[in-house]
Amino acid sequence: CHYPQDRRFYELCDEYGLYVYDEANIESHGMYYDLRKGGTLGNNPEWLKPHMDRTINMFERNKNYPSVTIWSLGNEAGNGYNFYQTYLWLKEADKNIMARPVNYERAQWEWNSDMYVPQYPGADWLESIGKNGSDRPVAPSEYAHAMGNSTGNLWGQWQAIYKYPNLQGGYIWDWVDQGILQKDKNGKEYWAYGGDFDVNAPSDGNFLCNGLVNPDRSPHPAMAEVKYVHQNVGFEATDIASGKFKITNRFYFTNLKKYQIHYNVVANNKIIRGGKVSLDIEPQASKEFTVPVNGLKAQPGTEYFVNFSVTTVEPEPLIPIGYEIAYDQFQLPVQAEKETYKVSGPALSTSTQGDELIVSSSKVNFVFNKKSGLVTSYKVDGTEYFKDGFGIQPNFWRAPNDNDYGNGAPKRLQVWKESSKNFHVTDVSMTNENKVVSLNVTYLLAAGNLYIVTYKIYPSGVVNVNAKFTSTDMQAAETEVSEATRMATFTPGSDAARKAASKLEVPRIGVRFRLPAQMNNVQYFGRGPEENYIDRNHGTVVGVYKTTADKMYFNYVRPQENGHRTDTRWIALSPDKGKGLIIVADSLVGFNALRNSIEDFDSEEALPHPYQWSNFTPEEIANHNEKAARNVLRRMHHVNDITPRDFVEVCVDMKQQGVGGYDSWGSRPEPIYQIPANREYNWGFTLVPVRSPGQANEAAKYDY
Repeated sequence: CHYPQDRRFYELCDEYGLYVYDEANIESHGMYYDLRKGGTLGNNPEWLKPHMDRTINMFERNKNYPSVTIWSLGNEAGNGYNFYQTYLWLKEADKNIMARPVNYERAQWEWNSDMYVPQYPGADWLESIGKNGSDRPVAPSEYAHAMGNSTGNLWGQWQAIYKYPNLQGGYIWDWVDQGILQKDKNGKEYWAYGGDFDVNAPSDGNFLCNGLVNPDRSPHPAMAEVKYVHQNVGFEATDIASGKFKITNRFYFTNLKKYQIHYNVVANNKIIRGGKVSLDIEPQASKEFTVPVNGLKAQPGTEYFVNFSVTTVEPEPLIPIGYEIAYDQFQLPVQAEKETYKVSGPALSTSTQGDELIVSSSKVNFVFNKKSGLVTSYKVDGTEYFKDGFGIQPNFWRAPNDNDYGNGAPKRLQVWKESSKNFHVTDVSMTNENKVVSLNVTYLLAAGNLYIVTYKIYPSGVVNVNAKFTSTDMQAAETEVSEATRMATFTPGSDAARKAASKLEVPRIGVRFRLPAQMNNVQYFGRGPEENYIDRNHGTVVGVYKTTADKMYFNYVRPQENGHRTDTRWIALSPDKGKGLIIVADSLVGFNALRNSIEDFDSEEALPHPYQWSNFTPEEIANHNEKAARNVLRRMHHVNDITPRDFVEVCVDMKQQGVGGYDSWGSRPEPIYQIPANREYNWGFTLVPVRSPGQANEAAKYDY
């Protein structure tokens, strides 16, 4: 008989000895979840006794523990006769004890699961199932796969969960990176994973390193996002200009008056007003609260925020007095236009010496090499800022994270790695007007489009950098470039590359350069203090943070992209003593400042380490295809491979794409957190040499 979604129908069939299968799904299922008799062990009556033994043992062992609130039949084993029987047995056995619900992931919408527990749904699916409703609670048994630098758009998923009552939450996979502490031949410690034990051992590489904490239980930066989305107090601005907010008690049994709510009005990083209050808000209820925000004065370079913090006033199990259980931040609409920068300093002269274009004075020396495409020198008052001639250059690549490998990005987006190192400078020009020198550089990228960078060099040594990324499907007539650039760009080869690249996203759009290692001190005005990305930054708040390039590195078990910060207004880098450099964004930027290069974290560059071969069969072992594995498989790369370099590499980005993380075997970052290549982007920042990082707020006042 072909069963409908009806338990009684199954019971009648079972009573009369009829075998039940889903004829409609026979062709669509592989052997693993095949509903034909014997197609999976769960649907083979010969395996009923082992299934029943497992379930009965689980029940008898745990039945008296009130902490056990849900029974599970198992996981990822198909569905069928044996699981129908175990479900019925559990419901009968527990009906006079706690009558706990029973779930089974592979039952999906069949009757033998009291909950729908899918795996790895996205935010759109959760929104859809929440809106359309369901006949039982929905709680993903696995979601937000936390492998490496991951857990993107968790807040997007939870916005739906908080909105719809049939969505019950979910279970992040996983808690801990399952690595084992080892020492290399030099005595340096590292976390070992699959493939590190014995030669050609079967393995899934670093796949079990998919936790929210390292093997030593130190938290990943993503834990800040998890805490934020799970917090039991929600804040919403109802009239931000008037300081009106709705505060929601997400607890189910606790009145919010048990906690203290602190609020501060902050100008950049300075608290100018504040207070605390205890609000009587019943579980699952809300109240409006007004923060005094009147009379704030708009000033260039100053931004105002309202920061909330909810803390304990009495100790709780595992939680001390004064612990922050919830927080949030809102920017106030009070801003002034920036002031125009005043030109001052010795007059600049321009010259060309071979491939070098030079802008200089008694105070400034700025050199661009049109052959290499790099700014090779930036010297102000005798201080050289760029290390070993590794100055400003285009950058569109990041060291692939585990999710990038899962969705094929290292191979699919390889053209952007090529575009970040094989520069073709088609046009360079200099003009000197009103004491300011403009140096204009046009790059033809491997993707077939242009990256046009303009440097405005001021007599004071301040340099404004403006970049234009042209669309990969641009038309010749629409691009205002020189004849030399036009001839180089619109050739048949470049046209083909451009059409192919127009279907792609860009990992990042930015520049990079290297500073001397002494400029290790980092202060910035942006989101922190933890590493954050555009799809994982709700758990970080905007503020002024002090750290070092050394400390901005995060040691993921398999090295990959790390240390990024978003929504950055300015960055100050400086030595312990001596002159520093401030980077002031035209608008918001992202940045990395690390004692390593992108290449150090790029698995494909981790030579001579072998690839993460599966080695599941003798045939696989005998046929390690190096060519096919390139930019597809990860290498056996570990934290002991990462040693600080003699420089600070700074990446300044208009934007870096999100890290993704619905799963690590195909899902990409959500479209809103991608950077489509077939669009035009304009962005910029300014380099300001200073004697002290404390001059950053002053530098941020100006429009350069």
